[in-house]
Amino acid sequence: MIARAWPLIAAALLAGCNGEPVVPPGRIPHFEAPTGPAPHLALVLGSGGPRGFAHIGVLKALEANGIRPDLIVGSSVGSMVGALHAAGIDARELEKLAYGLNLLDFFELRTLGGRPASGIAIQKYIDAEVRGRPIEELPLAFAAVTTRLSDHKLVIFNRGDTGLAVRASGASPGEFEPVRIAGEDYVDGDEASPVPIHAARELGARVVIAVDVSAYARETPAGVPRAWVVKDARRARQVAAEAPDADVVIHPDIGYYAGHDDAYRHRVIAAAERATEEKMTAIRAALARAAPHAPRAAQKSATARMPAGLASR
Repeated sequence: MIARAWPLIAAALLAGCNGEPVVPPGRIPHFEAPTGPAPHLALVLGSGGPRGFAHIGVLKALEANGIRPDLIVGSSVGSMVGALHAAGIDARELEKLAYGLNLLDFFELRTLGGRPASGIAIQKYIDAEVRGRPIEELPLAFAAVTTRLSDHKLVIFNRGDTGLAVRASGASPGEFEPVRIAGEDYVDGDEASPVPIHAARELGARVVIAVDVSAYARETPAGVPRAWVVKDARRARQVAAEAPDADVVIHPDIGYYAGHDDAYRHRVIAAAERATEEKMTAIRAALARAAPHAPRAAQKSATARMPAGLASR
């Protein structure tokens, strides 16, 4: 019996032996103030764990309508989807990746003992999919937001190792250990900004389409853990504080409970695609208002809404 079980045991051990990738000093994630032309359209992809499959539906609808962002800003799972798209993976290919994603590829043996995951497997996955390119070399401008643990401030990473930036952006407390970068510990971007609209404005975006994949409060089932309700309420307050600075907010109704199976992935991608199509008139109107020939009074300021110093080097 032991002999027959050994291949499974070995596989589990190998899955848990994720050596920390060595990131050269020149590739450490950091923030640099943009110097080029301001991006016309930013797509902001919010946090939400497996609910983030819905972001693919948004990208499918935008691509079908010939709308391509100049910048993607992601928080947590939004940074994962955003990095892959910024690397040149279109929505249809992202959908194929989503259906083929095997969660065992991200399993870490340490979690069986109650320890949080390191997130190293996520870092390696992203770096492999973007072919080792740092953020500044991706075909589409990209930024991942994370939360600095020492002061719980939002930090924007728009330069450096893509996988490490995404790993830090998704380091949900309790599920993943903090990620150490240049002497600071970072946790999930969801903690500081679930849908980082203000970050997109700081990066110069003239038009911001934001995607919120969180659950609707009205769909909260009776008897769910109090901690879930508190977290949902906190997230809703944070999103509401930033939402007025977006031109369009897409908030697909994908139900309360998240899942990982194929049926769930198909359902939420389709729901988000429909929700985006329903917002298409508003999206086109926002783009028209901010067109170069539009009156200056009708164009939103790219930086006026962003508190100074919110982004950190």
